[in-house]
Amino acid sequence: MEKNERIIPAKESVYLDGPKPRMNEFFFAWDIFWQFIKGFRTLHFVGPCITVFGSARFKEGDKYYEAAREFGKRIAALGFTTITGGGPGIMEAANRGAFENGGVSVGCNIKLPFEQKPNPYMNKWLTFDYFFIRKVLMVKYSYAFIIMPGGFGTMDEFFETITLAQTKTITDFPIVLYGKEFFEPLMKTIDEMAVNGTISEIDKKLLLLTDDMDEAMQYIQAYIAKNFTVKPRRRMWWLFEKR
Repeated sequence: MEKNERIIPAKESVYLDGPKPRMNEFFFAWDIFWQFIKGFRTLHFVGPCITVFGSARFKEGDKYYEAAREFGKRIAALGFTTITGGGPGIMEAANRGAFENGGVSVGCNIKLPFEQKPNPYMNKWLTFDYFFIRKVLMVKYSYAFIIMPGGFGTMDEFFETITLAQTKTITDFPIVLYGKEFFEPLMKTIDEMAVNGTISEIDKKLLLLTDDMDEAMQYIQAYIAKNFTVKPRRRMWWLFEKR
């Protein structure tokens, strides 16, 4: 970001700004509802998804960018849709791997003053005003989650996903942390949580830490082979659901 570039506050900051007049709150609630409906309508027929989370800051040629690109390729080979946050970096790489290899590539973008813009490797994408809507949709349609190195946003997505699995709010879908060098300090913290009783030892089994892409994909495939069943979704003409 340039030194003199003006930061435009995200729309999310408005709703976090305390109580508003009741009519404002009504329109805020309606805005949330409408964005969810648009998300549901767009993603309902994209097929079963695998979500890839990761930093927007890695560039082409970086080892994590190239790994995410390979993950997208392998997800496409499984017949699954790759879904990301729709931006640059790891998100672009995973979408690109799927897109370039004949897979379905989808993004849930977010309006931000910098760093975030839709990448060119998506068949479909949506842009949201609120992080929480984006996260709900990226979890709702996925059967596995691959977490690549990232910053606060990636850690937020990781911990929300694993909390949902821990509390049985979602099924125990495969959660892969890819990049031992990056994630081992975090794993030590998670070990300390178990030692101090803030999580159970068994909670650590909700995730796989690996540097081996084959191991990661076998872990995901084993779950899919055992648990995944195709549920046909009919399009309703009266809901204007086009092919």
